[in-house]
Amino acid sequence: MQELQQRILQDGDILPGGVVRVERFLNHRVDTALARHIGQAFADAFRNDQIDCILTVEASGIIFAMTTALAMGDLPVIIAKKGQRRNLGDDVYTADVFSFTHQTTSTIHVGKRCLEKGQRVLLIDDFLANGEALKGLMDICRQAECHPVGAGICIEKCFQPGGATLRGMGLKVVSLAAVEKTENGEIRFLDEE
Repeated sequence: MQELQQRILQDGDILPGGVVRVERFLNHRVDTALARHIGQAFADAFRNDQIDCILTVEASGIIFAMTTALAMGDLPVIIAKKGQRRNLGDDVYTADVFSFTHQTTSTIHVGKRCLEKGQRVLLIDDFLANGEALKGLMDICRQAECHPVGAGICIEKCFQPGGATLRGMGLKVVSLAAVEKTENGEIRFLDEE
């Protein structure tokens, strides 16, 4: 998605360790027009996949799950919560997820009443690095006997193994900005020559 790539080049920063900082427009301060366009791009990419609902992990993926759900005709959005929640009780699906960005492991929870057996689920997240969040969401889908149809990713770090691993598992992964490498504070996208 050219618009997202341009914003990353214009307003993003590269931190040590390959961290792509996009706080000025994507995950701290959100450009709502860009978020709407991202949702439409995912809706277009998965239009023929008969999606029943969208699943994401709190917090940064929520915005793009919502804009995608709206663009796909007001689909329900299910948000996997991090940490134990008293209001969810024990009737939940859980998965442990390691965050590359935060270097911590969290247990994510989805109430069993939120996912229905046999649903076709689209996974949405802001970043894909090692793929741990998406693997956790896929595990929750497995527990709920749902079918993860694909994953919509705003920014994929192709120099990390997540995308290749998930594609190798047969998941359709659509990344709007595929970062090939980050060197000397600069970003190179996969589709650049």
